[in-house]
Amino acid sequence: MSVTKVAPDLRDTLSEGEALAISDHAGFRTELNAGGHRFVTDEPVELGGTDLGPSPYGLLSSALAACTAMTLHVYAKAKQWPLQEIRVFVRHSKVHEKHCEDCETDPKAMIDRLERRIWVRGELSDDIRARLVQIAEKCPVHRTLQASVRVETTLVPIA
Repeated sequence: MSVTKVAPDLRDTLSEGEALAISDHAGFRTELNAGGHRFVTDEPVELGGTDLGPSPYGLLSSALAACTAMTLHVYAKAKQWPLQEIRVFVRHSKVHEKHCEDCETDPKAMIDRLERRIWVRGELSDDIRARLVQIAEKCPVHRTLQASVRVETTLVPIA
């Protein structure tokens, strides 16, 4: 006799680095719980959503922007640099990897691109500004996105 594993209600037990998405299959609007922090994700109206929250790619861009700002903040503070404000803009897009005749029909010709712009305010030398760009490249989310990531999936029935 096989025992079916049923997922427990994880809403109140999530830890840092864990996330739970709940969708009622009525649309794209999805409730999220990330380590105990609740919010909603959705798709824009033009894609069939209700635009009640950021899209999944918006969340991805947000993760890189937030991690970059936090990483720069921690580094500048440790160095006691006079950094007053950090702003990080990230835009996700799908772009053609190369110029080719069949780019429109070949999905392999498209790659994901995250464009990141960083603004800093403070009396910082050119050397410090250059170092901040180097440190941004080392933010943990940036490293994760550039690394080989393995996603392991298991389908579990809901009782």
